[in-house]
This record gives sequence, structure tokens and C-alpha cells, in this order.
Amino acid sequence: MSSIQLTVVGLGRMGANIARRIQTHAQTPVSIAVFDVNPDTVKSVAAEGFTPLASLADLAQFNSTDNPQFVWVMVPAEVTQQTIHAIAEHLAPGSTIIDGGNTFYRDDIANAAWLATKGINFVDVGTSGGVYGLARGYSLMIGGEKGIVDRLTPIFKAMAPGIESAERTPGRTGEPANSEYGFLHCGPVGSGHFIKMVHNGIEYGAMAAYAEGLNLIHAAAQGIAHPTAVGDHVETKYDFDMEEVTEVWRRGSVVASWLLDLTATAYTEDPELAGYEGSVSDSGEGRWTVQTAIDAGVPANVLSASLMGRFSSRGNDLYANKVLSAMRKKFGGHVEAKKN
Repeated sequence: MSSIQLTVVGLGRMGANIARRIQTHAQTPVSIAVFDVNPDTVKSVAAEGFTPLASLADLAQFNSTDNPQFVWVMVPAEVTQQTIHAIAEHLAPGSTIIDGGNTFYRDDIANAAWLATKGINFVDVGTSGGVYGLARGYSLMIGGEKGIVDRLTPIFKAMAPGIESAERTPGRTGEPANSEYGFLHCGPVGSGHFIKMVHNGIEYGAMAAYAEGLNLIHAAAQGIAHPTAVGDHVETKYDFDMEEVTEVWRRGSVVASWLLDLTATAYTEDPELAGYEGSVSDSGEGRWTVQTAIDAGVPANVLSASLMGRFSSRGNDLYANKVLSAMRKKFGGHVEAKKN
């Protein structure tokens, strides 16, 4: 059996670890080459047993009619299309480009159509696992032609967490499906990144829910005023230990999750979160999820609110708040609230 020829292009936070994960866990022969725009990175990663490429032109050496090569692209979304175009110039018909980054599913469709004119196949892979993927494995959501995806199954199985990563869902019997190993062929081109897009939208909402709840708990230390039946106000003050609250929730709670595990770790490392400024960035996928919901006419209230919350965290609502403050002063003589 011929060894699968795979090149990983982009050796950043995830690309290098994907190569390492495949190298360590593949059950069938896989020859892995690596390339990055930074030559020092290529040299460093290649020292671990990979074939270094000095340029994308070196991909031509792997062209084969009998054993077409695969190229896994793991670069930022803003340079993905130009990288795909540059790679295609050096591939023979029958080769396959895999986009494992965060790309809008509609761009996948366009990229696949362009590559098809050159006889090159395209597969999109929504890849979840982040910096922990090397040890834990990656959850993979895959779009593309079935025959091509099937040829890549040994790669996906090596990358995925495996059947042992979670208890089997009650009611499932017989031979485990690929989804139980942690990878799923979702459908044609674009479908993998579509599922990953919605996955990230849900992630935004879940993170926002945890953050809002923990903020309320944190506020109790400052005191919460509330009316009684006779109109008096009583101050509720609790001195909660945030680290311990998140720790107890991790064990047997309905809201237990990996996100909560990471939150508990953050509190252990920095109990006051003093190392964080609270300015939260957003990736394209959160925006794409909300836009797609608008296009489909499907309510996405929580996902939309969580995205808007990230904009607010960066001070993008400051001018709007100034306008609100100005209006209140003009119509009612209200004085601005003092900042805590």
C-alpha cells in the first residue's frame, strides 16, 4: 500500500500540531512534508521528522498519477484564497487541497469551482480543538466529494479524539460511526465549514452565558439592593470564591463543560483575572453565523447578542453611550452615573 503523501502548509498554533498528531496516531503510512512562510519555523518543525519545503514550488516533487498528493492548508482566513491559488500552480490534476482553517462556507464553494477547472479536488474541514488538539485530538467537520473524503479517512481518524474520548450515547449499538470517533463527513463542499461556523456561534453564546452568570456572582461582593414588601431595601452581600464556584460546577452539574474546565483553570492561575483587560476579539465565524441566520430568516437571539457583547467589550459602544447620556441630560437634567 502506497504511503499517503500529505503536506501541511501553515505551521502556526494549529498547523504544526496537526502534523504532529497525524505522525503520532496514523495507523496507515503517511509521509508528511511541511511548509511555512517563515523558513526558521519550517526548519524547527522539520527537525521532528518531517520533510521540509523551501517553497511551494517544491510541491511538484510529490505529483503522481498513481498516488495523488494532499495539501492541508492551515493559514488565516484573510490569506486562504491566495494561498490556495499559489499552491494550485504546482499541483497535478487529481491532487487535493484541504482547507482546515476558518473559511466562510460560500468561499469554499467558489474555491472548489475554481480548482475544478484545473482538475484539483477540494475538501473543507472545520477543525475544533485549538492548542489542545495535539493531546486531545481534533473534532472534524468535513465537506467534499465522498470518494475523496473516504481516501482521507486514515488522516481524519488519526487527528480525531477517538471513541474513548466520551461515553457512548445511550441507544447507540454496533460498529461505531465516524462521528463517534470525532469526525463527520457532513456533505458536499462547504458543509464542513458551515457546521463549524454554527459551532463557533454556539461557542460565543455559551461563553457569554458563563461570563454573565459569573459577573452576577462577582457583583454580590459589592452588594445587591432589593425591595422588601414594605419598601425598604436590603443589601445582599456574599463573598464568593469564584475559583471554588467554578470548581463545584465542574462536578456533576448540568452546566459542566470543557469551557467551564478552562474557566476554572483561569481562576486558579489568576483568581482576580487581573491579567485580562476584558477586551474580547471576535473571529469571522461569529459574524458569519449571525449573517447566515439573517439570510435564512432564522432567529438567533443569543448568538447575535453574544457577538454584540464582544463589540461592546472593546469600547465600540462608547460614543453611543455618550449620546444616551446627552439625551438624558437634555430632556430630564439627569447627571451621568459615576463609574465604579
